[in-house]
Parts: sequence; structure tokens; C-alpha cells
Amino acid sequence: MSNGLARKKNIEDMIAASSSGKGLKRELGAFDLTMLGIGAIIGTGIFVLTGTGALTAGPGLMLSFVIAGLACLFAALAYAEFASTVPVSGSVYTYTYATLGEFLAFIIGWDLILEYLLAVSAVSVGWSGYFQSFLSGIGIDLPTALTAAPGSVEGATTFFNLPAFIIIMAITLLISLGVKESKRVNNIMVILKVLVVILFIAVACFYVKPSNWTPFAPFGFSGIFQAAALVFFAFIGFDAVASAAEETKNPKKNLPRGIMASLFVCTILYVIVTAIMTGVVPFMKFEGAIDHPISLVLQMSGQNWVAGIIDVGAVLGMTTVMLVMLYGQTRVMFSMSRDGLMPAKLSKVHPKYKTPFFGTWFFGTVAALVGALIPLDELAKLVNIGTLAAFILISIAVLVLRKTRPDMPRGFRCPAVPLVPILAILFCGFLISQLGSQTFIRFLIWLAIGVVIYFAYSRRNSKLNEK
Repeated sequence: MSNGLARKKNIEDMIAASSSGKGLKRELGAFDLTMLGIGAIIGTGIFVLTGTGALTAGPGLMLSFVIAGLACLFAALAYAEFASTVPVSGSVYTYTYATLGEFLAFIIGWDLILEYLLAVSAVSVGWSGYFQSFLSGIGIDLPTALTAAPGSVEGATTFFNLPAFIIIMAITLLISLGVKESKRVNNIMVILKVLVVILFIAVACFYVKPSNWTPFAPFGFSGIFQAAALVFFAFIGFDAVASAAEETKNPKKNLPRGIMASLFVCTILYVIVTAIMTGVVPFMKFEGAIDHPISLVLQMSGQNWVAGIIDVGAVLGMTTVMLVMLYGQTRVMFSMSRDGLMPAKLSKVHPKYKTPFFGTWFFGTVAALVGALIPLDELAKLVNIGTLAAFILISIAVLVLRKTRPDMPRGFRCPAVPLVPILAILFCGFLISQLGSQTFIRFLIWLAIGVVIYFAYSRRNSKLNEK
């Protein structure tokens, strides 16, 4: 099978290629990676999905976040081992290529394209809503036709979501100019939005009524599990940190630190915010405000001035999510293109900016058009199933590499192998089972398209096939 579906890349060759000077520029430290992870994680999840989750699980949403966080924790430990051992751009795609073979690597890379691309587009729609609300507050109203995707607003004629398109193109410009410029903007916005979340906690905690936490699980464990599968979307950012492996200084130490620190900080903030919001507002009252639950809590507390600041924080939060997700998208495609599985143009590095310039603009434009033209209901579930599938594969890959390369130097070792990877597989598999049949069908259609592309183009153009 060396020339077939299971042909694998040599790990030492991959590391040597990334260190040859022809790859990406190493600019990121542990703090930058932590900010990158927090930038992706704290956004839509905390500002939007908490409202939807509260209607599904009630105050038990706190437990839903813990369950989703545990699934991410087990997968994060596996990610940390691989990221420190194989510090090459491409995240789980690269790790799968080195352990499980080319075909599965292509499929998971194709899966990651769906995850990151649709995540960027979905968040841009939410960002557009908050931004338009902000403009209305200062007396500026956009033409209705340019405020949403066609057919997405009942009773109104809309053609194009202009704010969603513009914000993605602006982020694309920033990423194309270099990771140093991107990290500076990201770090500043992350610090500001974390301060906004802390402000919410500091103000709203005085209005908590413990009686609102009863009943804790109004829809039983079924509601808690379904909410966990939904709010898992809130955690997907940490895997984008692994995509930055080739641009990280001292990746064997900094990558595990960045992955674990960002996941820990965000989980704590999610649980605290959920406890406060369900303690201030009875969960059923979120039904009319599922797109701005945090603002609703402050408005019902009589703190409208803080609610305005929270809206600004939501705009910042969603901006960093889009920045990190689009960054991860371009780096996965960069790796696939460099391996010959996608056209070579997508991995061409700009001589001045040291970024995959064409690939960044290509996928940025696609994401912008999707966000501007397509109503994106169910997107969170579709993104989630792709992410969970990636987490399962990375956990399997750790088990395989421990068996096939037990003596290979590892900057970080996943503890309690095989228990932790197995727990990751079980937790992620359980959450997938909660997502519903329609999500499965859409996901399978996307994978079927990927299979056709692999056999029609990628298999014969693979660099391993040339060898």
C-alpha cells in the first residue's frame, strides 16, 4: 500500500522541510498562541450560543459547557502531543498524513476546510447583526437590500449582506500581510473582549437570584447533552492554535502551553458567565433574545450602559474569531497544496510578506461571499460535526504513533495513554450522536465531494506519488 491510499509522509522529512527557510516565518510565542486560542474561542459561543443553549438545557447549561469542555480537554492533550512532536503547519491534517495515511489525511483536510470556512461565514453574519445594531444606535441605517442574504429576512427584500462581506475582506487583507501584523491586532482585541466579559461578570453577579437555578435541569439530561453538542461550537478555536505550528518559536514547549492555557481560561469564563446569566434571568425569557443574551441580562438588571459596552465587546469578539478561523483555514490549505493534494498556487509564499498570499485571498473571498449570499441556519451543527470528526482522528493518530514510533522524541506526552485518547473518542462520538440526521446527511455529501476530488486530482498529483 506504499503507493496507495495508506501511503504516509515521513515525519523527519516534514520537520526538515518546515525548517529549511522556504516555509513560513516563526513569529509566535506561548502568549501569542494563548491569545490566538482565546481569540477564536471567546466569541459567538459566549455572546450568542449561551441563549440558545439556555433554552435547551436551562441552568444545566453550566454542566453542558463542562461536558463539551471535557471532550475538548481530552482531545487537546492529544493535539498537544502531536503539535509539539510534529511542529508543521496543517494541524490534524498533517498529523493524520504521518500516521494514518494519505486518503484519511485528505478527507480530514477537506473536513477542516468545511469547519473553518463555514465558521468564518457564520460568525460574519452574527458580526453584521451586532454592527448594524451599533450603527442604528448612532443614527446610521444601511439600505435594507444590503443588510442580509437573499430570502433570510421575512417580510423584507434583501440581496447581499454587505457588512459581513466587508469584515471578512478586511480580515483577509490583514492575514495576507503577515502573521506579525495579525497577532498584534488579535492580541489587542482579545485583551479588550476579555475585559468586557470580566466587566459583565463584575456587574451582573450582584443581580443573581439562586431561585432562578431551580429547576436546574428542566429538560433532564437529554436537554443537557443536546446543549453540550450545540455549545461545543464555542470551543472549536483551540485546534486552530495547532495550525500555527510552523510559525511558532520553540513549538515543543509553546504549542502545548498555548493550547491548554486558552482552553482552560475559556472554560472557566463560560461556566461563570452561564451561571450568572441563568441566575439573573429565568431561562425561558431568553426565547426572544437568543441572538443577544448577554445584553438582555444587563438590560433586565437596569444596566443599559454596560449593555452597550457588551455589544462593542461582541463585535470585537467575533472579529477575532473570524481572524483565527480564516488563519487556520489558509494554513491547512497551504499544507495540502504543498503536498500536491491541492493546486500548487495555493501554497505559494509571498516573497515579502512570507504568507500564502493567493490562497489567503482566494479562501477569504469565498468565505465573504458565502456569508453575504447564503442564509446559514444549522451552520453551528455542521461545523461541530466536522470538528468532532477531526478530534476523533487525532486521538486515533496518537495511539497509532505511540505504537509505531514509541521512541520518537516528544516535546509533550499525552498522559494516561491509551485512556485519555479513548475518552476523547468516546466523548466526541457521543456528542456527534446528539447532532441529528440532517447534519449527518449534509456532512456525508461534503465528504463525498471530497472523495471525488481526491481520486480525480489529488491522488495522482500527490508529492508522494511523484516519489
